[in-house]
Amino acid sequence: MYRNLTIKQKQIVWAWAFLAIPVLFYGVIRFYPTGNAILISFQNWNLLGTRSWAGFDNYVKLWNDPVFWKVFANTFIYLLLGTPISLVISFVIAYHLDQLRFMHGFLRMLYFLPFMTSAVAMAWVWRWFYQPVPTGLFNNLLASVGIGQISFLNSTTNALPAVLAPAVWAGLGFQIIIFMAGLRAIPKSYYEAAKIDGVGWWTVLWEITLPLLKPTIVFIVVFSSIGFLRIFDHVFNMTTNNPGGPLNATKPLVLMIYDTAFTGFDMGYAAAQTVVLFVVLLTVSLLQLRILRDK
Repeated sequence: MYRNLTIKQKQIVWAWAFLAIPVLFYGVIRFYPTGNAILISFQNWNLLGTRSWAGFDNYVKLWNDPVFWKVFANTFIYLLLGTPISLVISFVIAYHLDQLRFMHGFLRMLYFLPFMTSAVAMAWVWRWFYQPVPTGLFNNLLASVGIGQISFLNSTTNALPAVLAPAVWAGLGFQIIIFMAGLRAIPKSYYEAAKIDGVGWWTVLWEITLPLLKPTIVFIVVFSSIGFLRIFDHVFNMTTNNPGGPLNATKPLVLMIYDTAFTGFDMGYAAAQTVVLFVVLLTVSLLQLRILRDK
């Protein structure tokens, strides 16, 4: 039968033969768990017993749960603060590091090192930084200059920024490398022409560098946004005595899903939260791609 096929048909057969493995992978590893999670969100299940149909009860419970709305707000605070702060800092560092020639490779390695370090280890190190005197580094520094102690992780006001800071710091290395790759891809002829015309550095930055970096910026914004919407490791390990505390001030949606599923054993309710997170991730990513796309 294969011998009777045309060359075009044989090419299609071979294309699907090579695509079979990734299609099977995404079907079994990606699509099936996603569909199963959506199904479980309409059921009651304690992980060990049998499932029972619940309809929209889990979503109604979610709508009326004040903790969920607090956690939902926290998740967007992580997004709205973390993404622009990390974007600006990483671009400034990459822009100046790209112009540096002395110890360029060593400095680039130092900035990338936190991204390669275990998030758990970094969280515990930063937790030690935030401890009160005589243990905590930051409070010891404040005490040495006569400034009062700050309750970083036990304050409903300070806890979320304190957790967000190491998360931003940990992701800077990756964003810096991507920004530098984008900067290196810009043809030097643009800068040479601007130099001949006597254009100032600020105009060069706004009229040449940033517009040509738009694809890079889009990638970093979407990638960073997904990361902050899914933040978990730093929060869980820095507030391990009271995960997501104090008073849920630092709890993101992923941590709530974890607690609901593996502490409360309410898999249906956890699946409903997962579906909401999936919709939020999809919506935010599509909106960013639409807003930042090329005109």
